[in-house]
Amino acid sequence: MRWALGVSYLGQAYDGWQSQPSGRTVQDQLETALARFADRPVSTVCAGRTDAGVHGLMQVVHFDTDIQREPFSWVRGTNRFLPSDIAVQWAQPVPDAFHSRASAIARRYAFVVLESAVRPSLESGRAGWVFRPLDGPAMQDAARRLLGEHDFTSFRASGCQARSPVKTMHRIELSRRGPYWRFEFQANAFLHHMIRNIMGCLLLVGQGQQPPTWIDDVLAERSRDAAAPTFPPDGLYFLGPVYEDHWGLPQRTAAYDWLP
Repeated sequence: MRWALGVSYLGQAYDGWQSQPSGRTVQDQLETALARFADRPVSTVCAGRTDAGVHGLMQVVHFDTDIQREPFSWVRGTNRFLPSDIAVQWAQPVPDAFHSRASAIARRYAFVVLESAVRPSLESGRAGWVFRPLDGPAMQDAARRLLGEHDFTSFRASGCQARSPVKTMHRIELSRRGPYWRFEFQANAFLHHMIRNIMGCLLLVGQGQQPPTWIDDVLAERSRDAAAPTFPPDGLYFLGPVYEDHWGLPQRTAAYDWLP
């Protein structure tokens, strides 16, 4: 039987999602907990790998097993063996044709940024930080220029393994709640560090160091050197994949309501 899980986690203590020899990754922690609950090894496949320091509100994984358990048992039983900053939010049986990565038609991220003269304390690691005032309309103008299908080479990390830099950005939404800015992104797929590199550019525009039209030039250059430095991962959240309705999977978890 194939199962899908929705997993939330804080990424500060981990070396990203993907399993590494150190064992200090979210995947390592999850698979260890699943194995303890199932009393046998369990191998998972995720919807989208996250970097060190990046958080997940609804990472979706699938795995195959012959163990018979009720959905609530997979949730509670696995969580029993997980650290407090990782939790399975839901479990659901899925057809063998379902694949957490290949079946996703889009992916969603949010970036939370604190605009403050003083650096974060309670929000350390959970929000990015800028000390200069941000111009919302200017950032919205710049963000609109990234919508649609583009070659995002200028926003691609040198170690990116994606076959093509051409991606389709479906949506970028900006909102503000007090001193907190929330940037929400949805695309068919993302390149390595793509959002963090885009954020670096949007924040330069927001601080008045570049005009919104500069984004057009950055895209056209198709060179990483044309864009801003990579913004730190603090405040980046993987909201989760988007699947077609016929799979019947949740679109969000309770963790969503934590964000500004």
